[in-house]
Amino acid sequence: MKEYTFIAAASVFIAVFLDARLKTSLFRKPLFYLFLFVIFLFKLLVNGYLTGNDIVMYNPYMILNFRVGSIPIEDFLFGFSMVSMSIIFWEYFIHKNKHA
Repeated sequence: MKEYTFIAAASVFIAVFLDARLKTSLFRKPLFYLFLFVIFLFKLLVNGYLTGNDIVMYNPYMILNFRVGSIPIEDFLFGFSMVSMSIIFWEYFIHKNKHA
């Protein structure tokens, strides 16, 4: 089973669900995509170096083995989820504290 793929995909669904449930509208904000682009550029540099030089290796039975350069697509899914959920919670609690 592709556990890493499943968990990465689930994390994206959780991020989208949280955005809708907490009504942060993060995915409607163009600035978010600019921010995400910058983060993915650095991910390409750092993660590309780590996976390209066999410093970090992945079990091929746990991933789809579809890669962008040397980086498994699952790493981009996790990166998207981590950034998104961090900003979603940040926006939610900032807004909540302003109206408390």
